[in-house]
Amino acid sequence: MISSDGMAQARETGTLGKLMVLLDLVTHADTPLRFTDILALAGQPRGTLHRQLSHLVEEGLLELDGDGRYAPGLRLLDFAARSWARNEFRLIAEPHLADLQRTTGETVHLGVLRGHSIIYLDKVEGRQPVRMYSQIGNASPCYCTGVGKAALSLLSAESLAALLAGLSFTRFTAATHVSVETLLAEIGEIAEQGYAFDREEHEAGIRCVAAPLWSEDRTFIGGISITGPAYRLSMELLHQWAVPVQLTAGKIMEGMRIRLGPRR
Repeated sequence: MISSDGMAQARETGTLGKLMVLLDLVTHADTPLRFTDILALAGQPRGTLHRQLSHLVEEGLLELDGDGRYAPGLRLLDFAARSWARNEFRLIAEPHLADLQRTTGETVHLGVLRGHSIIYLDKVEGRQPVRMYSQIGNASPCYCTGVGKAALSLLSAESLAALLAGLSFTRFTAATHVSVETLLAEIGEIAEQGYAFDREEHEAGIRCVAAPLWSEDRTFIGGISITGPAYRLSMELLHQWAVPVQLTAGKIMEGMRIRLGPRR
């Protein structure tokens, strides 16, 4: 969810920034929000907020139910579906993700780094799917996911320091990084070896091995991963799968280079 600092900054950017704050608040809420809830979170004048919410409802971006609660509108779903279907990186990666899933039998992810989060662009379910948090379009913290840490290993020292300066750690499991020092130490190892692990850091009982992925102009920085239950994916097996996940990442990046070409 957008941070309080992010909301304050958005409120200073004009109408579009304010509307984006409202969309972010409503779409990230676990349940529909009442006007008073949004008023408390957004910190905008009552009259201005009412006009903005009404406009979003009129455009189909939000829905207002009979109990006066706001929820995401169906037009957002249409936007998301069109964006996903036309995403160039996903289209390039799709056949290679499918090949990797067939090789391992486990779930394969494609994700991109956005701020402090990894956004999942694609997911190919394993032959024995296990319920896990990851869903296409979902965001996960970069510091406790294999794809996230792989992506962080691509950043320059300056960019990494700037990102970590604004990072707030949440302990999801006993294995979650909760300090910059331990995270930096692991990122250094990942940069040297070219792959990352998630050792049940975001979800208890879930492990993965991931490889970084980037476009030549660095507009895309993310990664791919093989993910599954810890009882099936031993660390020994994940070390073995580091090679196929890296090879697959290489094929995807070659496809990016051929299809997209250099961008100036």
